[in-house]
Amino acid sequence: MYLVHAALRAPAPGAQLPPHAGELIRAFASASASASATADACGPVEHVSAHPHALPDPTLGVYLLADSLNEAERRTEALCRRAFEEVPALWGWTVGRVGAPLVTPYYEHLLAAASGRAGRNGPGPVPSS
Repeated sequence: MYLVHAALRAPAPGAQLPPHAGELIRAFASASASASATADACGPVEHVSAHPHALPDPTLGVYLLADSLNEAERRTEALCRRAFEEVPALWGWTVGRVGAPLVTPYYEHLLAAASGRAGRNGPGPVPSS
């Protein structure tokens, strides 16, 4: 399973992403998956989370099953584009950058633990050695 973020562009300055956009896109993905012509492009999608107040752009978090990250990103972009064309509450929205989010704090913790210098990458004074 992959988590892919899709940055969204508003149809007009000041436009707000509907608070239930995640539910709308998840429902659209479910309906699309039942239609053979669109199942390959959009599904299977496990969950969609909307972050309407994310900066610099509203963002969708799409959890989906795919054989690779590239496929997951491609499917997320296709899903968003189709939903923005077909779901009336989302008309006019467009897709910006699509990609897997970085999980930097987790990997910084692993690096610190592996080097025996846990805590060096976090806030606070540098321990003397």
